[in-house]
Amino acid sequence: MRIGILGTGDVGRVLGSGLASLGHEVKIGSRTPQKPEVKEWLKAAGPKTSAGSFAEAAAFGEMAVLATLWIGTENAIKLAGPQNLAGKIVIDTTNPLDFSAGAPRLSIGHVDSAGERVQRWLPQSKVVKAFNHVGNAHFINPRFPDGPPTMFICGNDEGAKKTMTGLLEVFGWSVIDLGGIEGSRLLEPLAMLWITYGFRTNTWSHAFKLLRR
Repeated sequence: MRIGILGTGDVGRVLGSGLASLGHEVKIGSRTPQKPEVKEWLKAAGPKTSAGSFAEAAAFGEMAVLATLWIGTENAIKLAGPQNLAGKIVIDTTNPLDFSAGAPRLSIGHVDSAGERVQRWLPQSKVVKAFNHVGNAHFINPRFPDGPPTMFICGNDEGAKKTMTGLLEVFGWSVIDLGGIEGSRLLEPLAMLWITYGFRTNTWSHAFKLLRR
């Protein structure tokens, strides 16, 4: 499959490398695709990867990953061109974090979410929220003493979530579907729980697991 990554930060590069390692063709998109860290990533990620603008990455992919800082997400979507993402699965990894007071806090909540806004900005795309409530070091083949952690996902399109579940299971995750994209109102505060625990303990190797009997 051809996959476009919108964003060249840690999240985008880690997911891009993981997807390329599974044999997918990956184009990573940036405002400045010639910057040194992108060139270094291309060398490390292998021959199935390439770089371009947001619009080029969006047009290239049969599926796309939105991996931008929240402050730049709406503009990145405009640069990518919603028409280039129409009909495609868009994996939304974003969290609406506000750093103006120092420690991060959510800038959206209760009656709206980043996931819902992304779906409104991309009305013809199939947005699936995922990867927002765990550190990027554990995206691929997460290994914990108590077994695979849980990746919670949500989105309005059942087929898109089925595809996403299959991909996550290949990556080594247990997957739980929380329903429509409004489930992002739960997953984004869950990310804050992950972040708060990390700051309080100065550790970042933790994940969530739903236990059932």
